[in-house]
Amino acid sequence: MKTLSSRYRQAHKEAKWAIALAIAYFVWWYASAYGLAPEGIEQTLPTLYFGMPLWFLMACVIGPLLFTVLCALMVKYLYKDMPLDIEQDTTNE
Repeated sequence: MKTLSSRYRQAHKEAKWAIALAIAYFVWWYASAYGLAPEGIEQTLPTLYFGMPLWFLMACVIGPLLFTVLCALMVKYLYKDMPLDIEQDTTNE
């Protein structure tokens, strides 16, 4: 990353991906928690998977694990390591 504008471009790209992943996680959680929850008050117990209702399993167990892996992949493949110090241009001297 030689120029300051290329650093800013990369930082904006990384910020957009991070915000998109955070919004995707919220949508996943909301859809799982409210979309899979049983409607109304039922007299019978919900079907359990590994001892948990499906909405809880998807929203609070699978979701965080999935998005932790997605975050790690995003950092590994999309983020770039760049120095924070300002390089002086010595070609004009």
